[in-house]
Amino acid sequence: MTDTSPFPRALAALTGLAMGDALGMPAQTLPRETIRARYGRIEDFVAPFDGHPVSHGLGPAQVTDDTEQALLLARRLIAEPGGFDDRGWAQDLLDWEADIRAKGLSDLLGPSSRRAIDALLAGAAPEETGRTGTTNGAAMRIAPVGIMTPPVPAEICAATARTCRVTHNTGEAIAAAAAVAMTVSCGIAGMDFEMAIGRALEAARLGQSMGGATGEPDMAGRIEAALKVAETGDIEALIAATGTSVASRESVACAFGLLRLAGDDLWQALVAAANIGDDTDTIGAITGAMGGATGGRLPGAATDRIRAANDLPLEDIAEGLLALRAQAEVQA
Repeated sequence: MTDTSPFPRALAALTGLAMGDALGMPAQTLPRETIRARYGRIEDFVAPFDGHPVSHGLGPAQVTDDTEQALLLARRLIAEPGGFDDRGWAQDLLDWEADIRAKGLSDLLGPSSRRAIDALLAGAAPEETGRTGTTNGAAMRIAPVGIMTPPVPAEICAATARTCRVTHNTGEAIAAAAAVAMTVSCGIAGMDFEMAIGRALEAARLGQSMGGATGEPDMAGRIEAALKVAETGDIEALIAATGTSVASRESVACAFGLLRLAGDDLWQALVAAANIGDDTDTIGAITGAMGGATGGRLPGAATDRIRAANDLPLEDIAEGLLALRAQAEVQA
């Protein structure tokens, strides 16, 4: 029986995020035809080909910005439980990027985050810097918010909007990230994926109203449409319906669809994400975080390889976030 207690679910959310990220890493940014030509079908952790435009320098089972920024956000949340320092968060992201550059790697800040941080440093107000950010940078790193926050739509959306404000202060991005955070939160509370969907859609609708009108006006509708198409079991139809780009409306909807399509087999959902084309690592990371939190099984051998290939303090992060959740539940 799947363990429904908070710590295993929190750890599985973080592990699933890392696993989906690492599995999709060699294929990120590539069209599906190129993935097939270079790798055949990705069914395990593999190294990127020499000269990969983004992932060169990484090895099999290594994670990318999706996992690293999620843990970066988690550390920020744990360090300042009473608030959220926008400028401190922006500096965290800049320091992270500087470290990536120093390592000779190319997986740097995404377009929305880069523009927003530049604007903030130039003197723009935090409320304004993220007004054009519709990409999935918020959703890819939001799992810690879901772990630390009880599954109450108003609380999930407020916490999501607070962490999104600097880089992704749009209805599309906040709604998408809130849906992901709510799914993770429901999983920590012991629910499975199908049980979490109703609350995730409610969070998406509320989150839609918390950001600017730029981008997709109905993120909940996009997720619902993806879930409906996934009932056919046809991944080609899902890809056609959602798209797989860095846009939140595409990649987040696709992740929800993949989880329904794969049913209880989370590993197969992550394999599908790795081969789906375009933003494979982020779709995998979002799928893995939601699937891990809601009880999807993570293969032990794959978990061991993730741990061996990366220095990820997942247990400590999970414990710190759950401590914040416990405080929030006491105060409720």
